Amino acid sequence: MPDKKDDVYGDHISHKFNDELMALKSEFLEMGGLVESQVDRAITALVENDGHLADEVRATDKKVDQMEIDLDEEATLIIARRQPTARDLRLVISVIKMVADLERVGDEAKKIAKFAIKLSEEGQAPRGYVEVRHIGNHVLSMLHDALDAFARLDSEQALRIMKEDKRVDEEYQAATRTLLTFMMEDTRNISRCMSVMWILRALERVGDHACNIAENVIFMVKGEDVRHTPVEEAEKVVGR
Repeated sequence: MPDKKDDVYGDHISHKFNDELMALKSEFLEMGGLVESQVDRAITALVENDGHLADEVRATDKKVDQMEIDLDEEATLIIARRQPTARDLRLVISVIKMVADLERVGDEAKKIAKFAIKLSEEGQAPRGYVEVRHIGNHVLSMLHDALDAFARLDSEQALRIMKEDKRVDEEYQAATRTLLTFMMEDTRNISRCMSVMWILRALERVGDHACNIAENVIFMVKGEDVRHTPVEEAEKVVGR
C-alpha cells in the first residue's frame, strides 16, 4: 500500500504554493507518459519494420528535451521563491533528478528508433526480436510502475522496481549470449545482430533509469537516500 501519511503535498497555508507543487508533479508525470510512449513506439517500429513510426519517435525527442528544460526551470523557481524545507524540498530535488532520468530514457528511445530505421533499410529482420520484445515489455512495465509509485508516493512499489532491475540485467546477458552464438554460426549476421545488441543495451538502460526513479521515490517518502545501497538495506528503509 502507498504511504498515505506522507501524501501531503497540498496542505500548505499558501494555496499558490500548493498549486505550484501539484503542477510540478503533474508536468513530471506528463513527461513520463511521453517518454514511456516513445520507448513503446520505438520497439513497435523495430518489430513491425515501420520506418515512418521510427522517424516520428526521433522527431518527438525535441519535445522531451524542452520538457526537461521547462521542468528544471520550474523547480529552480520554486526553490528560489518558496525556500522549501523537509518533504517539499525532497520533492523538488527529486523531480530535478528524475527529470534527467526521463530525458535519458527519451534518448534511449531515439537510439532504438535510429537502429529500427537502419534495420528496416537492410531488409531481412535479424535474430533477437523476440528478446527485444520481451525485455522491452519488462522495462516498460518498470518505467510505468515507477511513475505510478511517484504519483501515489508508494515506497513499497518503488522497492519492487529496484528488485526487478536485477532480473532485467540477467535477461539482457542471456539475450546477448544468444546473439553472440548466432553471429559465430554465420558471420554474415554480425552487422545486423550488433545493431540488435545495441538496442538491447538501450532497453537495459531504460530499466536502470526506472530503478533510479524508484530510488528517488523512496527518498521522497522516507527521507533516506538508497542509491548505491544493496536492496536489503533499501528494504529496511522502506519497512520503517
